[in-house]
Amino acid sequence: MNEKKCLAILDSYREHGGNIISLLQEIQESFGYIPEDVVFWFSKRLNIPASNFFGVATFYAQFYLKPRGKNIITACCGTACHVKGSAPIINKIREELKLPQGETTTKDGKYTVESVACVGACSIAPVFIGNKKVFGKMSMEKAAEMLKEIDKGKGK
Repeated sequence: MNEKKCLAILDSYREHGGNIISLLQEIQESFGYIPEDVVFWFSKRLNIPASNFFGVATFYAQFYLKPRGKNIITACCGTACHVKGSAPIINKIREELKLPQGETTTKDGKYTVESVACVGACSIAPVFIGNKKVFGKMSMEKAAEMLKEIDKGKGK
């Protein structure tokens, strides 16, 4: 844990006010995710039960309790994408990145592969997002191209 970062966030919180959501957003912005020890640190100093922090963090999909990779690949699993074959493509990407079952981030921290319910781009299904760049009408071949683009830094 980086106490200097925590103190800066705490000072900002006390100066500007806020709530648990805004505090969690600042923590995640600073650390890249919400570390458990940091939650307990704030819980103690603000006299707010840690369960309140974890309750909010697990309710909203925007919060991450585990470190995420440098490169984020988001797969749409909505009806249109599912029907057009997103699942086998996700599996192929996970296999290519040697992602263990049940894990979302590679051991080297280079990639996170996540699934979402819908990205709202059904007309170009199946849809994947690589570092905020949309890749529509995804196929196995396009998935390989997407990974190459991301590796070269073009998927940002």
